[in-house]
Amino acid sequence: MAHSHYDVLIIGGGTGGIMTAAQLHRKDNKLRIAVMDPSKDHWYQPAWTLVAAGTFDMKDTRRDEASVIPPGVDHVKEYAATFEPEANTVRTREGNAYTYGHLVVAPGIQMNIDDLPGLREALQTDHVCSNYIDPEKTLRVMKAFKGGVAVFTQPSTPIKCGGAPQKAAYMADEFFRKSGVRTKTKLVFATPGSMIFGVQPFRAALEDVIRKKEIIFKAFYDPVRIDPVKKEIHFKWSKPGDNHCALTEEQGLPEKIEGERTIVMKYDMLHLAPPQSAPDFVRNSPLSYAEGPNKGWLEVDIHTLQHTRYVNIFGLGDAAALPTAKTGAAIRKQAPVVVANILQRIKDGALSKNEYSGYSSCPLVTGYGKMLLAEFKYDNVRDSDPLLSRLFDTGKPLWSMWVLKKYMLPWLYWNRMLKGAM
Repeated sequence: MAHSHYDVLIIGGGTGGIMTAAQLHRKDNKLRIAVMDPSKDHWYQPAWTLVAAGTFDMKDTRRDEASVIPPGVDHVKEYAATFEPEANTVRTREGNAYTYGHLVVAPGIQMNIDDLPGLREALQTDHVCSNYIDPEKTLRVMKAFKGGVAVFTQPSTPIKCGGAPQKAAYMADEFFRKSGVRTKTKLVFATPGSMIFGVQPFRAALEDVIRKKEIIFKAFYDPVRIDPVKKEIHFKWSKPGDNHCALTEEQGLPEKIEGERTIVMKYDMLHLAPPQSAPDFVRNSPLSYAEGPNKGWLEVDIHTLQHTRYVNIFGLGDAAALPTAKTGAAIRKQAPVVVANILQRIKDGALSKNEYSGYSSCPLVTGYGKMLLAEFKYDNVRDSDPLLSRLFDTGKPLWSMWVLKKYMLPWLYWNRMLKGAM
């Protein structure tokens, strides 16, 4: 039964919320802790790329949310609606109020399908899909694909697991080779960015993957509209300081320029990540940045993860304004910092010496049985695990990294990370 006051109230029952709750409870089981989340399901979303490629079962990525709440931690099955940080209060959509000694905000990220005109309608067709929404549909679309133009793209907003859209393209390439339609296919990866990946040596390795797979790479392509009837996607040319887009000459690729900055490309299959943001109850709250490039994202110190204006509030995970990739691997390094700082504040009002360096990693699956593990920290500095890097060259696609992705990481997630053991 829920109480009205908690020593630590955690908003969000995803990876960040559960890891933080489990670690706090392990270190001090006298604390009254609650996780507020109305969800019935808890998903291991890193495996959805493999689901879409037909090499992982969707049912194995799901658990009951109640089953991952640590024993001894309350589960408040309500929707957080408003924050009143001066009163140390969270009000819920159900009309209840909960007070706290410390608040942890880890609600994850929100898909804004309607922010890309035409996307909602396009997703109702048999030609448009997204691993972020329904990876099983992606598999159905790829099975039905008979050749033509297959476009893979992503928005200019921050997204969870920034490497996922290109992973979908790599797996599609091999899937189409197995199904015999690759020779009849123009496979395009279009991104608003200037390069395939921002950290060396992973960028060079991925450029080599694209070259060998004969994927048509389009930089500075920012998707702005989809016409599902004509099966066209419209891109805005996003190169800084350049107001006139120019097409490269890929033989037979059906694209054209409209006006100065719009590129229209026909597709026979389209896969994309939807525009994303912090959940509305965060981005419209006093806890988020009101202005600037991080507007709408949770305002925290990038090293301590403490809110910059409310000292008893901490944030982690995808909703936080942190200049690194939004991944479960990042959360694994963030949660111990939040836990240490809360425990130290409870003890003497100070912060611990623990700091978050911006570590994140992207397990970039480049084909069936091949993966490279891109690990990095703030400022796009490589930050590879010292043990793994002694045993493997994680900057190259390897079968051993595929085994890590498909078998080891899911087991570690359910049995270690969510239990607060790592």
